[in-house]
Amino acid sequence: MSKIIRILIVDDHPLMAEATLQTLEQIDFVQIVGIALTGKSCLEMVEFTKPDIVFLDFNLPDQYGDELAKIIKAAYPMIHLVIFTGIDIAHLYNHLIGIGVSAIISKESSGALIKSLITILLENHTILPIPTFHQMRVLRNEVEPTNLLDADEIKIMEMIVNSSTNEQIADVIRMSKRTIDNYIRKIYVKLGVTSRAQAVIKYNQLKHVFDVNLRL
Repeated sequence: MSKIIRILIVDDHPLMAEATLQTLEQIDFVQIVGIALTGKSCLEMVEFTKPDIVFLDFNLPDQYGDELAKIIKAAYPMIHLVIFTGIDIAHLYNHLIGIGVSAIISKESSGALIKSLITILLENHTILPIPTFHQMRVLRNEVEPTNLLDADEIKIMEMIVNSSTNEQIADVIRMSKRTIDNYIRKIYVKLGVTSRAQAVIKYNQLKHVFDVNLRL
């Protein structure tokens, strides 16, 4: 391949960013134009370097990857954005595709897969894990309703995560304890759990999903 592909790596974990750099540098037609550790530095480096592809971590200290993706695609629609993540964001696939993200891959992906992805992106195609491909015919345009919490439920779950009792939650939110009890039962149903401990674990696992949906 004669054309050099310019890639920007965006990851707030220096060791992971360095590992990604080493993987990409093994591809002879790739040039790494920089590593950004925050969303702010990402936008500055995109403007300065004009990369062909951005490998974008979803969780950054100052912004989520989908927020950055919207900004970048609005200004530079030809840039390919690859969400490169270590967490499960399958619930957000439709949302990210709608923004214009070109691919979503795991940080555990092999060097061979990453090289194949870059080559395929240059042909204006993408790749998907086979299980995801098989599920696409049943995916909806938004996060599954059973996994959605509204703003009040999220506020209650944040207090539960911080070890507040139902009585303390009721005092802060100015609701009766019975009302809070009903809210929590509804939250358990939405999260598919049966206990407070399970709810905390599930909420923390899906917190990025709830944060995104509050912005939609």
